[in-house]
Amino acid sequence: MTPTSRGRAKQTSLTARAWRTLAWLLALVAALAGLNWIAVTQGGLWTPKLALDLEGGTQLVLQAQLPEGQAEPTTEQMQQAVSIIRQRVDAAGVSEAEITTQGGRNIVVSVPGQMDEATRQRVESSARLDFRPVIYADSAANSQMIPQDQLPETINQTPTAAPTDASDPQGISDQQFIDFIQFNCATDIPKAADVKPDEPIVTCDETGQEKFVLGPVEVSGERIADASSGLVTTSQGATTGQWAVNIQFDGQGTQQFAEVTKRLNSYQGQSQAPEDQNRTRFAVTLDNRVIVAPTTNAVITDGKPQITGQTFNQQSSKALADQLKFGALPFTFATQSSSSISATLGTSQLMNGLIAGGIGLALVVLYSLFQYRALGLVTVASLIVSAGLTYLVVTFLSSQEGYRLSLAGVAGLIVAIGITADSFIVYFERIKDELRDGRGLVSAVETGWQRAFRTILVSDAVNLLVASVLFVVAVGNVRGFALTLFVTTVIDLIVVALFTHPVMRLLARTRFFGEGHPASGLDPRALGAVYRGRGEFRVSPTARASKGASKEAKRRQTLAERKAQQLQGATTTKEETR
Repeated sequence: MTPTSRGRAKQTSLTARAWRTLAWLLALVAALAGLNWIAVTQGGLWTPKLALDLEGGTQLVLQAQLPEGQAEPTTEQMQQAVSIIRQRVDAAGVSEAEITTQGGRNIVVSVPGQMDEATRQRVESSARLDFRPVIYADSAANSQMIPQDQLPETINQTPTAAPTDASDPQGISDQQFIDFIQFNCATDIPKAADVKPDEPIVTCDETGQEKFVLGPVEVSGERIADASSGLVTTSQGATTGQWAVNIQFDGQGTQQFAEVTKRLNSYQGQSQAPEDQNRTRFAVTLDNRVIVAPTTNAVITDGKPQITGQTFNQQSSKALADQLKFGALPFTFATQSSSSISATLGTSQLMNGLIAGGIGLALVVLYSLFQYRALGLVTVASLIVSAGLTYLVVTFLSSQEGYRLSLAGVAGLIVAIGITADSFIVYFERIKDELRDGRGLVSAVETGWQRAFRTILVSDAVNLLVASVLFVVAVGNVRGFALTLFVTTVIDLIVVALFTHPVMRLLARTRFFGEGHPASGLDPRALGAVYRGRGEFRVSPTARASKGASKEAKRRQTLAERKAQQLQGATTTKEETR
């Protein structure tokens, strides 16, 4: 095979690779469009959802219900509550929410759009989780009112003897036992303000089918380090089809829970009486209502209990795990008000942002056409592809992940125009540098790409790092800006690799660009070089005499080249003098 044949074969291979790369890009666009179409069939939209500042939404005002004797919550308690509520809202898939304190004991929760019932329950629930031993248990249907004439003349309001442990019935006063008999699960759930952790309580389970007398709190929900939901598995790894919540205690909680299960397990087999069998049980209460009251069958020393129940399904177990994972609030909250709020910026500000983005895009297009002539059309096409991919990704995230476009997100999209254009400029300038060094256009495209892509990759890596840090440490609209910046930066890498470079490979094979037409933006003569044959260039006397080319060539000279030229000029002058 002759050198000419090998060169043609190589160029044919590059052309085929370019078309394959463009096919991959087309497949990616089709996949994103398909995912959006599926989302639309499931209730999504073809347009991104707007955030609180552009659309308005729902606002809840929560007021802290403090224990008796505590006048006002501390600043640390309020900030802890704000952090937990924000985590709950984020876990519900709601983006761009605002959670702030108001006054000394109120928390204002504002979410975009209409708040669904599941999110409302997450926000309003205090998720006060406690582990209490069961002292008495009975069917809720056995509730009965005791006539006044049948009550004892003297009713002790406090226990008559000191209990030996938290499961000891001696810790129950006469009044609490009477309350247990008369307790109505439909109306008598104790209020948070009336419950003290170091005293027994009378309550019911979530279904209202069983009522309990529970001992003092032995393990607080604050001792939970992590919680997750999943299907119960056997020792062989098979699933039972039953959903469960898996809890991981911290060091102190592990020790406390081990002591509780050791005591409760010791009651096994002591008596078959129902009241004695109940002493082997412990109840997990959520907001003073029992969610599960299992029997202790073993001593749990690793701090990893598992909560199961017949009422658990995938949704309820996940919701409970999220609440437990994000911790118990320092106190309960009551909803003071719920209202709809209008957009703080509205459609006019959104239009202003879009107009600003359009102006920026127009300036980038004009600059590209002025600086690169026909080559600037590649920049325009690349920006169009980048905009299409960004729209599809943002719309999909809005439909499936709860992302909402705020004004800060719009700012991120505008910044992305400059990031994307910068990548094209780096690539095109490298191609022009290779042409000045004497390469043909096909060779300049390949060599320029290898050198330019490293620069583009480093530049975009910095943007990705900044966006990641902002997303992790920031809240609210700043996270929206960070997410938008991250997405557009990734798309920039995709577009320049899957569109701009293969298009340049194809254009290098055309006569208009390959022969350096003056309107192409890649004319070697205008760059200070002229074609000499076999893909090589030399400095042209005509080009040297040309004012524009001379200035360009002189500007591109390095310090060493200038010194060499001066020495050569001095030597020539001496020879002419002789």
